[in-house]
Amino acid sequence: MDSFVSSFLQHFNMVTFLVFLLLYSYQFIYMLVAFKSKRDKKYLPKDARLNKYAVIIAARNEELVIGELIKSIRKQNYPQEYVDIFVIADNCTDKTADVAKRVGAIVRERFNNHKIGKGYALDFMFKIINNEFSSKKYDGYFIFDADNLLDENYILNMNQTFNQGYQVVTSYRNSKNFDQNWITAGYALWFLHEAEYLNLPRMKLNASCAVSGTGFLVHSDIIKKNGGWIHHLLTEDIEFSIFQILNGVKIGYCSEAVFYDEQPVTFKHSWHQRLRWAKGFYQVLSNYGKDLMRCIFNRKHNSFSCFDMTMTIMPAMILTNFSILVNGLFYIAVLIGIFEKESIGDTTLLMLQSIGMYYSIMLFMALMTTITEWNRIHCAGWKKIVYSFTFPFFMMTYIPISIVALFKEVEWKQIPHTVVKSIDEVQ
Repeated sequence: MDSFVSSFLQHFNMVTFLVFLLLYSYQFIYMLVAFKSKRDKKYLPKDARLNKYAVIIAARNEELVIGELIKSIRKQNYPQEYVDIFVIADNCTDKTADVAKRVGAIVRERFNNHKIGKGYALDFMFKIINNEFSSKKYDGYFIFDADNLLDENYILNMNQTFNQGYQVVTSYRNSKNFDQNWITAGYALWFLHEAEYLNLPRMKLNASCAVSGTGFLVHSDIIKKNGGWIHHLLTEDIEFSIFQILNGVKIGYCSEAVFYDEQPVTFKHSWHQRLRWAKGFYQVLSNYGKDLMRCIFNRKHNSFSCFDMTMTIMPAMILTNFSILVNGLFYIAVLIGIFEKESIGDTTLLMLQSIGMYYSIMLFMALMTTITEWNRIHCAGWKKIVYSFTFPFFMMTYIPISIVALFKEVEWKQIPHTVVKSIDEVQ
């Protein structure tokens, strides 16, 4: 270990690790807060006010699954006269519109091959509601994807959090195909971790939470103020979250409101989806990075939440890619003989140690999440354990994805949803 390359990489990797530790040490506090919250759950007084909601579902060729989502909405323990369901059949070539109409949704079809993406579909429907259904006077809008399913008390629980004064509320994201393979389980474990070890402690610490793709509620005043849905980057959810935080809106989280969605099954589909996410994070960083950094030091804004969101979109990807670049270049240099040959073994060992450290951290995260959420994960016990050990490999695949996303033009691509289950079958 006394060669130049080994010594340099050893110190470089240690410094990189310490920077990571420094930037993300606050999430250890999140972890402690989450444990305490789970042990000492305190329920707030119930607010009996009933709000009127519009449920908006953006769907593209979702004839297989959209019917079960609408049925789960119709089975809610919430007065149905306070809930209307709107479906945007967005550039559909199947029977999505017919299925949605048949089970009681208000359906509008949209055909636009230039403005492609969920954000444009949402804005299309918000404008229709404003023009055709303004007399309904909705208090808020639920946003779902067509593959989602809702627990029967979902809207009731979200309504309670909404009544606490939050203008945006996100919820507990579970999965209806956790047990299908290591890819679906990888997604599911991350979403469970995100819900209970990021959003729950944020809520308890009076910081802002973050929306994760689907399953959230937005106050009608926000939509009215913005003139519709104005977020059209590849990751419109994190863009929406950051935009709200920068404008002083605190996003709430309801752990009791559980919904289920379907995760991609094949690595090809997973690659395309996460490539879009990675590219979207870079877009958000480019568009909002400066404002976030500036607001960290402005107490009039949600300064801690701005720091939290900055950590969400920036350092992990940048430091990881930089670390891989440096380690990879030195390793290649050793292999081709620029440095002494005896450095190969030491350099390989250092790289394996770095991978082992990353694996251990991800495994701890997976086991912690699996154990604490055990009863809410619907699959065989042995699969829960096995998929905890494959979770780090799933997370490692983000590394090449984030690198490719730096250089590749990325467009929205549909992920097929084929898991047709009712909410009763999932639970």
